[in-house]
Amino acid sequence: MPRYSLVIDHERCWGCKTCEVACKQEFRSPEGVRLISVEEVGPGMVEDKLEFVFHVNVCRHCDDPPCVAACQDEAITRRDDGIVVLDEERCTGCQLCMTVCPYEAIAFDSAKSVARKCNLCHHRVDQGLYPACADNVCLAHCIHLRSGF
Repeated sequence: MPRYSLVIDHERCWGCKTCEVACKQEFRSPEGVRLISVEEVGPGMVEDKLEFVFHVNVCRHCDDPPCVAACQDEAITRRDDGIVVLDEERCTGCQLCMTVCPYEAIAFDSAKSVARKCNLCHHRVDQGLYPACADNVCLAHCIHLRSGF
């Protein structure tokens, strides 16, 4: 079975946040809930020039995800293809997964009282499509779906 992950070239990112918009549209996430985020660092001096650096933060779909072990409700699982999925129907909103995620990639939806995270658009990937944020959607072409490793 192929394994899936996102590959992000942070040096190519120019901070357009198209990935954030595409994700919000795909999942209709409420205001304040971001399953992928682009953080701006700067401006800073680089070789006598002011520059901004942009960092894309999203679930890394870890090989041994600490969020899976922390979830007492078994609402988070890791599929055989490496995609880590949070079942919002099973989530009780305890937020333990948020405290153990080393990437701070799990958000809390206070309107629904559940945790939310990137699920790599598994509903799209299962149909042979790219995640909403990746490949041709990313204007800087810095977010790609990697499979088959």
